[in-house]
Amino acid sequence: MWVLLGVAVVVVGFAARLNPLLIVAAAAIVTGLAAGMDLLATLAILGKAFRDNRYISVVWLILPLIGLLEREGLQERAKALIGQLKSATAGRLLLIYMVIRQGTAAIGLTSLGGHAQMVRPLIAPMAEAAAEAQHPDLTPATRDRVKAFAAATDNIGLFFGEDIFIAIASILLIKGFLEENGISVEPLHLSVWAIPTAVLALVIHGTRLLLLDRRLAREAGR
Repeated sequence: MWVLLGVAVVVVGFAARLNPLLIVAAAAIVTGLAAGMDLLATLAILGKAFRDNRYISVVWLILPLIGLLEREGLQERAKALIGQLKSATAGRLLLIYMVIRQGTAAIGLTSLGGHAQMVRPLIAPMAEAAAEAQHPDLTPATRDRVKAFAAATDNIGLFFGEDIFIAIASILLIKGFLEENGISVEPLHLSVWAIPTAVLALVIHGTRLLLLDRRLAREAGR
């Protein structure tokens, strides 16, 4: 159980608002040492993991582009577009996005959404604009709730949709873990059994999104 000290390092580090990169590196080193490995072996494994997954850093190249688009008024244009659709509500808009997000993740296109490249510059402002069009006097707390639902919708859609794709890293991780413990299972079977969970996630969170519209209406009527 000592290897769980790495989790404690992550919790304490984020609670103290330290540098995330420093926290993750420290947690990895603590976990390795707690598992009985020496420092050099731990650093070697950490370096190998970074080298094997260095292609992930390519994603950061898109951030300057997103920042430039926001500076030039991307959020304002998104709000103006949704404001013209009288039938649009925050719940309906987020429900449509969740269906798209979960569907694309199910076929392996996990990079089509995300907080930095989709939620912050587009989805959250559009949901906020839809809510404002229906209820002009939104409180700051209500605006924050709509933004939180936008972020949660992206998370849930991706999390439960990606496991349907047979070659996603999470499926391969589950397969590897089960095989290490003597359980042989095909990736296709894992993907098939992920479908009912994804459907339930869509129904449950979709219901929450539709209830969000009712809650906004109640709050506006006070």
